[in-house]
Amino acid sequence: MIRAGAVAAVGATLWASAGLADCRQALALGLDVSGSVDAREYHLQLDGVAGALDDPLVRAAILSAPEAPVSLLVYEWSGPADQRVIAPWRSITDGAALQEVIDRLRQVERAAASPGTALGVAMAAGAAYLAQQPDCSKHTLDISGDGISNLGLRPRDVKQQLAGKDVTVNALVIEPAGNDAPLTAYFAAEVVTGPAGFALPVAGFDAYQSAMTTKLLRELAVLSLAQLAE
Repeated sequence: MIRAGAVAAVGATLWASAGLADCRQALALGLDVSGSVDAREYHLQLDGVAGALDDPLVRAAILSAPEAPVSLLVYEWSGPADQRVIAPWRSITDGAALQEVIDRLRQVERAAASPGTALGVAMAAGAAYLAQQPDCSKHTLDISGDGISNLGLRPRDVKQQLAGKDVTVNALVIEPAGNDAPLTAYFAAEVVTGPAGFALPVAGFDAYQSAMTTKLLRELAVLSLAQLAE
């Protein structure tokens, strides 16, 4: 964990010193709030994202190069018509900006939504949100889910549409207790795309914050000196 945080900080600093784009990364977090997610799990997820963003290593990674900041957006998804932005795009230039996002997430109340799992629609929505940040050098969709798609666009079709575009889709997969990660394999095959895309399994919502912290550090640690020199 410490190594990941250090790599993220060094990568961000190198990015800024290389004189690259003013925004080094647009990061959209899509949270599954479908019918399979009960009230307790809903709050574990929201509190988990807030807690992960508040982690000292994640804070250091995000804030390490304020002159080339990360832009952050958080949205919820369930059925085909149920995508709700709960923290709109914010350029995280300092600790106060990051704290405002964290505080906002901790105050969100659950809205009524259909019980379906429209994963493909959620991916398309996330890609559309990322397109609102054209000046960012990297575009990452971080999507969480605890089930397969059963409504709307097929995830594999959206994945094909995103192939070759400037979008990386990563997945945080909430596996049911006792499973041998079949859901993670589904997300890896049907959802994940883009440079260094990955699916990270988590053993239930109680472990969500820890997994989200690991995932954010991995997503923020994207640069090497060789890549910056290209």
